[in-house]
Amino acid sequence: MEQYKQEFIEFMVDCQALKFGDFTLKSGRKSPFFMNAGAYVTGSQLMKLGEYYAKAIHDKYGDDFDVLFGPAYKGIPISVVTAIAFSKLYGKEVRYCSDRKEEKDHGADKGSFLGSKLKDGDRVVMIEDVTTSGKSMEETVPKVKGAADVTIVGLMVSLNRMEVGLGGVKSALDEIKENYGFDANAIVTMAEVTEHLYNKEYKGQVLINDELKAAIDKYYEAYGAK
Repeated sequence: MEQYKQEFIEFMVDCQALKFGDFTLKSGRKSPFFMNAGAYVTGSQLMKLGEYYAKAIHDKYGDDFDVLFGPAYKGIPISVVTAIAFSKLYGKEVRYCSDRKEEKDHGADKGSFLGSKLKDGDRVVMIEDVTTSGKSMEETVPKVKGAADVTIVGLMVSLNRMEVGLGGVKSALDEIKENYGFDANAIVTMAEVTEHLYNKEYKGQVLINDELKAAIDKYYEAYGAK
């Protein structure tokens, strides 16, 4: 496994963005692990998060794009810090854009979006924290496509949970690619997380022991993508 992936896994744990236990997800599924991008709250954490996203995006999609789109709410700070990191690491100026949950009806920036306006011809990379079932794309893609004649280059999430999407067979990321015609990738997969942490001591603690590994395996028997 690449060094930056190992570092990112440990970074998620250190920031308590990745937790293990018993959680009920938005989809209603009971999960032995939970990923929450809202846990990145300090300046140094957000700076590092943006750099990990920027590296992953650069590796997968290069720099032939104009806008980073982060859906509200958690996608807003991620798109901002990734735009900053992209400028710092690669000298490429990309704009950020996010949607509003409620349309603003006053001021110079009224409308449905924050940040940059989407323009005809823009090439857009979508950013999310994690995609469990892919349901969020049902709302986000029409908004982006409806704002201007843009090309969506791809989606980048921090963690691929490797679960079935809405169709119940393929992974959410594979389903997104099939349904919308653009690539969907993650900085790391849950299989890589398990490989890196299983029965290994990290800062005096074994995060994935035999019991938790069995719970993860059982979860994937029910919800894992074929």
